[in-house]
Amino acid sequence: MEQIFCQSCAMPLNKAEEFGTEKDGAKSQDYCHYCYQNGAFTSEQTMEEMIESCVPFVVDHFGGEDAARAAMQGMFPKLKRWAKA
Repeated sequence: MEQIFCQSCAMPLNKAEEFGTEKDGAKSQDYCHYCYQNGAFTSEQTMEEMIESCVPFVVDHFGGEDAARAAMQGMFPKLKRWAKA
């Protein structure tokens, strides 16, 4: 099975409770519950602001802030939320 990632913050989505919700209560197929609830994004921010808010959560995975930031700067423009921006 292919790994699913939030199309806003790139968080891996592994469990049903990690998925956001649509207006009708259905699970979003694209976004996590931190980014998307009731059919809308939970915060309005730029891609750069999203990257900065995510750095602390992935710094250990990438081996440092600069590496985490660089990885996200490469990945985020490909995510659905930011590809349109």
